[in-house]
Amino acid sequence: MAFELTEQLNISQHVQVVDIAFDDELFSRYGVTIPVLKYESSDGNISTELNWPFGLLELNDWLRKNGITYNS
Repeated sequence: MAFELTEQLNISQHVQVVDIAFDDELFSRYGVTIPVLKYESSDGNISTELNWPFGLLELNDWLRKNGITYNS
């Protein structure tokens, strides 16, 4: 369902899907909050996450607040 929201905003081609089932560290960190969208700036200075549950409005607001403009 979260990936469908990224499709609605035309950003799905910029989303990397990571299966946490076989990564103990990621599973421990995100187990009950998946799906999670995470953004890291190319220089590594900015890292932000949006944890489930979220809707289209929350996703759009998170993108805007983080200057993520793939959909423009």
